[in-house]
Amino acid sequence: MAGVVVWFLRRRAFPLAAWAAATATAGGLVGLLVKDVVERARPHLPDAVADAPGYSFPSGRAVTATTSCAVLLLVLLPLVPRAWRPLPWLLAAVAVLGVGYTRVALGAHYVSDVVGGRLLGPTVVTATTLAFEAWRGDTGRPLTTPAEGLEPEIVTDTPEPASRPGGR
Repeated sequence: MAGVVVWFLRRRAFPLAAWAAATATAGGLVGLLVKDVVERARPHLPDAVADAPGYSFPSGRAVTATTSCAVLLLVLLPLVPRAWRPLPWLLAAVAVLGVGYTRVALGAHYVSDVVGGRLLGPTVVTATTLAFEAWRGDTGRPLTTPAEGLEPEIVTDTPEPASRPGGR
């Protein structure tokens, strides 16, 4: 996620950089807050591969995976040609499913911990995206659709064509 924030900063897309950083931070903090509220003990398996500290619900890695993949899809999907757009969705799904599978397979989480993380991540992204869109509307910027990404004007590297004299 830090790489995406740096990329936005280099492109002078400061609002998107702030949104991506805030979303990643909020996901982590909300995950920790929910862990402290629920206080669910981790599984105790006789042959567990991993022994993770702290509480179990929700899976922090599941929250991070879903949050990161959702942010990447929102900001990078408009850069991908339409014919190739199923590929990033597939890669994101494989990443999120893979992270969840490994957390359960290692014995660090119950399945419900992973499901909770997978639900919490998109909830955080939705909340920060709605706040970002509200801010865009308040500052007079046009509202966007998910297909356009959050700030489509940053994805075009070519300047607008100059108008020709005579209206052509």
